[in-house]
Amino acid sequence: MPTGQEKMETPGFAFEVLHRHGNARVGRLQTPHGEVETPAFVAVGTQASVKSLAPDDLEQVGTQIIFANTYHLYLRPGPEVVAELGGLHAFMQWHHPIMTDSGGFQVFSLGASIEQGVGKIASIFPDESPPSVPPRRKPTQGRSLVQVTDEGVWFRSHLDGSRHWFTPEIAVQVQRQLGADILLAFDECTSPLHDYEYTRQAMERTHRWALRSLEAFHASEPLHGFPQALYGIVQGGAYEELRRQSTRFIAQLPFDGFAIGGSLGRTKADMWHVLEWTVPHLPDHKPRHLLGIGEVADIFAAVARGVDTFDCVAPTRMARNAGLLARTLDGKPLPRFRINMRNARFRRDPRAPVEGCDCPTCRTYSRAYLHHLFRANELLAYRLATVHNLFFMNRLMAEIRAALQEGTFDVLKTHWLGS
Repeated sequence: MPTGQEKMETPGFAFEVLHRHGNARVGRLQTPHGEVETPAFVAVGTQASVKSLAPDDLEQVGTQIIFANTYHLYLRPGPEVVAELGGLHAFMQWHHPIMTDSGGFQVFSLGASIEQGVGKIASIFPDESPPSVPPRRKPTQGRSLVQVTDEGVWFRSHLDGSRHWFTPEIAVQVQRQLGADILLAFDECTSPLHDYEYTRQAMERTHRWALRSLEAFHASEPLHGFPQALYGIVQGGAYEELRRQSTRFIAQLPFDGFAIGGSLGRTKADMWHVLEWTVPHLPDHKPRHLLGIGEVADIFAAVARGVDTFDCVAPTRMARNAGLLARTLDGKPLPRFRINMRNARFRRDPRAPVEGCDCPTCRTYSRAYLHHLFRANELLAYRLATVHNLFFMNRLMAEIRAALQEGTFDVLKTHWLGS
């Protein structure tokens, strides 16, 4: 049962812990655009769109909240355009909660990610990447598209090469214009290949930027008729001393919630250590978000350590590459929880893509049809697979919430992971 300080409230925004199971918890996050039952998966809609899906598709599969990208929307169509058209909710006709990042992740993806060949999905944990699988982006030393300074960051647009300046103040201003419910403070996201000294410098810079983000947030007003919340971001890479130091610093600041970002180490084991160094020392009555993580095993492990929400492009990106999420195929466990619909075995298979799944795709179409769509490069394939994968993620989170309340979380984890 809940104990201690279980609830926090700011105007239009509240978080309440409803139930505990060890360090894991079930909560309710209240925003101006509705509630989010936690633990929850946050679907990524980078450019004000979850690729291939309309808002009613997202509602149909149980999506509670989406995550949009400040940097990409800043470049196109521009925050002024979004603001003029009523903010993101009106612009994209999604009338439920929205989070936006600060642009800080692009410090990594356009900088160290290019220089070091480290991607957020395929090779976020470089020591666990199979030798036969090349990194998503080849190392291109000396071709970084960012220049980091203590004052801010110069970005070179990946669209046309134009140069842009981002600071904590500009990041807050842009997110005010976009009008998300939850904003993130500007930070510097480091690579698992960065050494201790650079990680320390980036962490300290992130701390200074956190103070500036808070000042800019409190010195400005919402633009779209509802209050907004601001999350701080803990950095420090996979170095215990730095993670603990960053957690102490960020946790004592008056943020409405907290995100765990940056490098989570070179292996999954490193990530568990990072969470153990971080999560227990964040304010218990405020929400905790883990940036960029969304695989099944990772979610179980992070929930067990007290994380409330997750965002990740993996389920939707996998869908566009013919991957359907499933626990089993024809009764046999799938170690990676993925079915490749391009596989020739499905060419004449009349069964539902994932047997036992109640999503709109699996209720209506066959494996043979999805196989055909992907082989023929038909755009409908992307939509049908994405519908399934987000339904899968949202149903998984609902099962986790129910198991936590019923005290059967460990049983559910064994059911899914086998141990």
